[in-house]
Amino acid sequence: MSLRHGLLGLLAEGPASGYDLLKSFEISLANVWPATQSQLYTELNKLAGSGLIEVVAEGARGRKEYGITESGLAELRHWMTEVPPQQVHRSDMLLRVFFLGQITGPAARSYLRHLGEVAAKGLEELEGIQEFVESGTENLSVYGRLALEYGLRLHRTQVEWAQWAEEQIR
Repeated sequence: MSLRHGLLGLLAEGPASGYDLLKSFEISLANVWPATQSQLYTELNKLAGSGLIEVVAEGARGRKEYGITESGLAELRHWMTEVPPQQVHRSDMLLRVFFLGQITGPAARSYLRHLGEVAAKGLEELEGIQEFVESGTENLSVYGRLALEYGLRLHRTQVEWAQWAEEQIR
C-alpha cells in the first residue's frame, strides 16, 4: 500500500482538509500505514498535480479541503482490485531472534522481553481507539473494525509469543 492510496481511500469517503486527513491517519490507519505531516502534505500536492484529487474549498489561513476526482476514484478502484497486495517477507526483528545465540542468555531474554513490551504498548494503543472505531457506522468504521481486529489479534499473538520465547532461553 502506498500513502497515495490511503489518501485516495479516505477522500473517497468525502472531502477533507490535510489536517483532517492527518487525524484520520492517526486514529484509523496508523496500524496499517503510518504517515507524518510532511509526507501527507507532499503526497496531497502530488495527487493534486496528477489530477487524482482537487481543491474543493478554501478557508481561513489557507486551509484547503480536497476531494477525489473521477480519475482518483478509478485509480483507487484499480489498485484495490487489480494490483496484488505486497507481502513483505523481511523482518529485522526476526532475523535478530534467529541469531540470539550469539549474545548472552540474559541479553537474549531482555531482547525478547522488549519485543513483548513493544507489542503490549501497540495493543494498548489499539484498544484505546477500539470504542471510537466501533461506534461509527460509516464505511471507515465498518471496514476499519476489520483492520483494527487484525491489529489487535496480531499484537496479542506477538505478546504471547515473546513471553513464550523468553521462557525458552535458559
